[in-house]
Amino acid sequence: MTKLDIVIAPQPVLKAPTTPVEGVDDALRRLLDDMLETMYAAPGIGLAAPQVGVSKRVCVVDVAGKDERPAPLFLVNPTILMAADEHETAEEGCLSLPEIYAEVERPLAVKVGYLDRDGEPRELEADGLLARCLQHEIDHLDGVLFVDHLSLLKRKMLLRKLAKLQRAKQRAS
Repeated sequence: MTKLDIVIAPQPVLKAPTTPVEGVDDALRRLLDDMLETMYAAPGIGLAAPQVGVSKRVCVVDVAGKDERPAPLFLVNPTILMAADEHETAEEGCLSLPEIYAEVERPLAVKVGYLDRDGEPRELEADGLLARCLQHEIDHLDGVLFVDHLSLLKRKMLLRKLAKLQRAKQRAS
């Protein structure tokens, strides 16, 4: 497996809708494995293909805690089939927007349809952190960042903060 570079906003690949995958093959499984390794190394709980510069409709997720056994999910062509009417607000962050966090309102539960790493159709009902993570990663596949759910003023403020952090990081290296 190979650790991939994570794309940092405002790169255009993060704002473009992805292309559905025609079929699951060894090359796609290799990409999924590399994405999982990259996500764990970051560390994160979800990673979508655009975040590693690939415009394919795939993502990986693992919300297991530090003291829990890893429980990775490989999602190919995921779509939200159902979203709960009830919503919850919670803090979100993103590997493509390092050190940026904000409160985001999302449906409390979702039902997601996808293909697994073997190309088999699956459905998953999720709530809590898993539901939030799935929605966040599927948003990435549609060219939506978590800051896009915020007011224009808050979004601009956070993106300016990110740019400032990135400039400081570049000067330090």
